[in-house]
Amino acid sequence: MAGAVVLAGGRSSRMGRSKADLEWHGSTLLQHVVERVRDGAGGPVVVVRAPGQTLPELPADVEVVEDEVAGRGPLQGLAGGLTALAGRTDVAFVCATDLPFLHPAYVRRVLAGLGDAEIALPVVGGFGQPLAAAYRTALAQRVRELLAAGSTRPADLLATCAVAVLDEAFLLADDELRAADPQLDSVVGVNDLQEYDLARART
Repeated sequence: MAGAVVLAGGRSSRMGRSKADLEWHGSTLLQHVVERVRDGAGGPVVVVRAPGQTLPELPADVEVVEDEVAGRGPLQGLAGGLTALAGRTDVAFVCATDLPFLHPAYVRRVLAGLGDAEIALPVVGGFGQPLAAAYRTALAQRVRELLAAGSTRPADLLATCAVAVLDEAFLLADDELRAADPQLDSVVGVNDLQEYDLARART
Protein backbone atom coordinates (compact mmCIF):
# COMPACT_ATOMS: atom_id res chain seq x y z
CA MET A 1 0.00 0.00 0.00
CA ALA A 2 1.31 3.41 -0.97
CA GLY A 3 0.29 6.90 0.02
CA ALA A 4 -0.20 9.95 -2.14
CA VAL A 5 0.67 13.63 -1.89
CA VAL A 6 -1.13 16.31 -3.89
CA LEU A 7 0.62 19.68 -4.05
CA ALA A 8 -2.07 22.36 -4.10
CA GLY A 9 -0.09 25.41 -3.02
CA GLY A 10 1.43 26.63 -6.28
CA ARG A 11 1.18 30.32 -7.13
CA SER A 12 -0.91 29.73 -10.29
CA SER A 13 0.35 33.06 -11.64
CA ARG A 14 -0.51 32.30 -15.27
CA MET A 15 -3.93 30.92 -14.34
CA GLY A 16 -4.83 34.00 -12.33
CA ARG A 17 -6.62 31.98 -9.65
CA SER A 18 -6.04 28.87 -7.55
CA LYS A 19 -5.95 25.75 -9.70
CA ALA A 20 -7.29 23.75 -6.77
CA ASP A 21 -10.61 25.60 -7.03
CA LEU A 22 -11.13 25.25 -10.76
CA GLU A 23 -14.45 23.61 -11.63
CA TRP A 24 -14.12 20.14 -13.11
CA HIS A 25 -17.37 18.57 -14.26
CA GLY A 26 -19.35 19.09 -11.08
CA SER A 27 -16.35 18.88 -8.79
CA THR A 28 -13.12 20.84 -8.47
CA LEU A 29 -9.78 20.00 -9.99
CA LEU A 30 -8.32 19.26 -6.55
CA GLN A 31 -11.20 16.99 -5.57
CA HIS A 32 -10.88 15.18 -8.91
CA VAL A 33 -7.13 14.62 -8.54
CA VAL A 34 -7.50 13.49 -4.92
CA GLU A 35 -10.02 10.88 -6.05
CA ARG A 36 -7.68 9.65 -8.79
CA VAL A 37 -4.62 9.30 -6.56
CA ARG A 38 -6.63 7.64 -3.81
CA ASP A 39 -7.84 5.05 -6.28
CA GLY A 40 -4.37 4.53 -7.71
CA ALA A 41 -2.26 4.48 -4.55
CA GLY A 42 -4.73 2.81 -2.20
CA GLY A 43 -3.35 4.38 0.97
CA PRO A 44 -3.50 7.66 2.88
CA VAL A 45 -3.71 10.92 0.94
CA VAL A 46 -2.11 14.21 2.00
CA VAL A 47 -2.86 17.57 0.40
CA VAL A 48 -0.28 20.32 0.85
CA ARG A 49 -1.54 23.90 0.69
CA ALA A 50 0.10 27.32 0.85
CA PRO A 51 -0.07 29.21 4.16
CA GLY A 52 -3.60 30.53 4.60
CA GLN A 53 -4.87 28.95 1.37
CA THR A 54 -8.54 27.98 1.35
CA LEU A 55 -9.27 24.61 -0.23
CA PRO A 56 -12.49 23.05 -1.52
CA GLU A 57 -14.10 20.48 0.76
CA LEU A 58 -12.19 17.20 0.87
CA PRO A 59 -13.00 13.75 2.28
CA ALA A 60 -12.61 13.58 6.05
CA ASP A 61 -9.73 11.11 5.86
CA VAL A 62 -7.61 13.34 3.61
CA GLU A 63 -4.98 15.09 5.69
CA VAL A 64 -4.23 18.72 4.86
CA VAL A 65 -0.84 20.15 5.79
CA GLU A 66 0.47 23.64 5.19
CA ASP A 67 3.76 24.77 3.69
CA GLU A 68 6.01 25.96 6.49
CA VAL A 69 7.26 28.82 4.31
CA ALA A 70 5.40 30.42 1.40
CA GLY A 71 6.89 30.64 -2.08
CA ARG A 72 9.58 27.97 -1.77
CA GLY A 73 8.34 25.93 -4.71
CA PRO A 74 7.45 22.25 -4.98
CA LEU A 75 10.32 21.05 -2.78
CA GLN A 76 8.66 22.77 0.19
CA GLY A 77 5.40 20.96 -0.49
CA LEU A 78 7.24 17.69 -1.06
CA ALA A 79 8.91 18.01 2.34
CA GLY A 80 5.60 18.56 4.10
CA GLY A 81 3.81 15.78 2.28
CA LEU A 82 6.49 13.14 2.75
CA THR A 83 6.87 14.08 6.42
CA ALA A 84 3.13 13.67 6.96
CA LEU A 85 3.20 10.17 5.47
CA ALA A 86 6.44 8.96 7.06
CA GLY A 87 5.72 6.16 9.50
CA ARG A 88 2.47 5.27 7.76
CA THR A 89 3.77 4.22 4.36
CA ASP A 90 7.19 3.81 2.80
CA VAL A 91 6.25 5.12 -0.63
CA ALA A 92 4.16 8.00 -1.95
CA PHE A 93 2.93 9.02 -5.36
CA VAL A 94 3.42 12.79 -5.58
CA CYS A 95 1.68 15.06 -8.05
CA ALA A 96 0.55 18.60 -8.68
CA THR A 97 -3.11 19.52 -8.51
CA ASP A 98 -3.32 20.56 -12.17
CA LEU A 99 -3.42 17.12 -13.84
CA PRO A 100 -7.01 16.72 -15.06
CA PHE A 101 -6.32 13.59 -17.09
CA LEU A 102 -4.43 11.72 -14.36
CA HIS A 103 -5.54 8.09 -14.42
CA PRO A 104 -5.31 5.67 -11.48
CA ALA A 105 -3.59 3.15 -13.76
CA TYR A 106 -0.77 5.66 -14.29
CA VAL A 107 -0.38 6.06 -10.54
CA ARG A 108 -0.21 2.29 -10.07
CA ARG A 109 2.30 1.83 -12.89
CA VAL A 110 4.63 4.52 -11.58
CA LEU A 111 4.53 3.03 -8.09
CA ALA A 112 5.25 -0.41 -9.55
CA GLY A 113 8.34 0.98 -11.26
CA LEU A 114 10.04 2.17 -8.08
CA GLY A 115 11.69 -1.13 -7.24
CA ASP A 116 14.67 -0.56 -4.94
CA ALA A 117 15.17 3.04 -6.05
CA GLU A 118 14.40 6.16 -4.03
CA ILE A 119 12.47 7.92 -6.78
CA ALA A 120 10.58 6.58 -9.80
CA LEU A 121 10.73 9.31 -12.45
CA PRO A 122 8.54 8.93 -15.53
CA VAL A 123 9.87 10.47 -18.74
CA VAL A 124 7.15 11.39 -21.23
CA GLY A 125 7.76 13.24 -24.46
CA GLY A 126 11.41 13.55 -23.53
CA PHE A 127 10.69 15.37 -20.26
CA GLY A 128 11.05 14.07 -16.72
CA GLN A 129 7.87 14.32 -14.64
CA PRO A 130 8.94 14.93 -11.02
CA LEU A 131 5.43 16.13 -10.13
CA ALA A 132 3.83 12.91 -11.32
CA ALA A 133 6.34 10.53 -9.76
CA ALA A 134 6.92 8.17 -6.82
CA TYR A 135 9.12 8.94 -3.82
CA ARG A 136 10.30 7.13 -0.71
CA THR A 137 8.85 8.91 2.30
CA ALA A 138 12.24 8.52 4.00
CA LEU A 139 13.47 11.27 1.67
CA ALA A 140 11.66 13.90 3.76
CA GLN A 141 14.76 14.76 5.77
CA ARG A 142 16.94 15.04 2.68
CA VAL A 143 14.41 17.41 1.11
CA ARG A 144 14.48 19.55 4.25
CA GLU A 145 18.27 19.69 4.12
CA LEU A 146 18.14 20.84 0.50
CA LEU A 147 15.63 23.54 1.40
CA ALA A 148 17.87 24.71 4.23
CA ALA A 149 20.70 24.99 1.71
CA GLY A 150 18.56 27.19 -0.55
CA SER A 151 17.36 24.62 -3.08
CA THR A 152 13.83 24.89 -4.45
CA ARG A 153 13.85 22.62 -7.52
CA PRO A 154 13.00 18.91 -7.68
CA ALA A 155 16.05 18.51 -9.95
CA ASP A 156 18.27 19.26 -6.96
CA LEU A 157 16.75 16.31 -5.12
CA LEU A 158 16.95 14.01 -8.13
CA ALA A 159 20.68 14.67 -8.35
CA THR A 160 21.20 13.21 -4.87
CA CYS A 161 19.01 10.10 -5.20
CA ALA A 162 18.87 6.66 -6.74
CA VAL A 163 16.37 7.25 -9.53
CA ALA A 164 14.48 4.65 -11.55
CA VAL A 165 13.77 6.28 -14.91
CA LEU A 166 10.47 5.04 -16.34
CA ASP A 167 10.28 5.54 -20.09
CA GLU A 168 7.12 5.47 -22.17
CA ALA A 169 7.72 1.87 -23.21
CA PHE A 170 7.74 0.79 -19.57
CA LEU A 171 4.65 2.81 -18.72
CA LEU A 172 2.64 1.55 -21.68
CA ALA A 173 3.67 -2.07 -21.16
CA ASP A 174 0.89 -2.06 -18.57
CA ASP A 175 -2.29 -3.26 -20.29
CA GLU A 176 -4.64 -1.17 -18.16
CA LEU A 177 -2.72 2.06 -18.67
CA ARG A 178 -2.23 1.46 -22.38
CA ALA A 179 -5.99 0.98 -22.82
CA ALA A 180 -7.02 3.89 -20.59
CA ASP A 181 -4.37 6.49 -21.46
CA PRO A 182 -2.40 5.51 -24.57
CA GLN A 183 -1.08 9.05 -25.06
CA LEU A 184 -0.01 9.35 -21.40
CA ASP A 185 -2.11 12.45 -20.93
CA SER A 186 -1.91 11.70 -17.21
CA VAL A 187 1.07 14.06 -17.11
CA VAL A 188 -0.56 16.92 -19.04
CA GLY A 189 -1.05 19.94 -16.78
CA VAL A 190 -3.16 23.06 -17.22
CA ASN A 191 -1.12 26.22 -16.72
CA ASP A 192 -3.44 28.95 -17.95
CA LEU A 193 -7.11 29.54 -18.71
CA GLN A 194 -6.73 28.59 -22.37
CA GLU A 195 -5.25 25.19 -21.48
CA TYR A 196 -7.94 24.72 -18.84
CA ASP A 197 -10.73 25.51 -21.32
CA LEU A 198 -9.23 23.11 -23.87
CA ALA A 199 -8.99 20.38 -21.24
CA ARG A 200 -12.60 20.94 -20.17
CA ALA A 201 -13.73 20.67 -23.78
CA ARG A 202 -12.02 17.28 -24.18
CA THR A 203 -14.00 15.51 -21.48
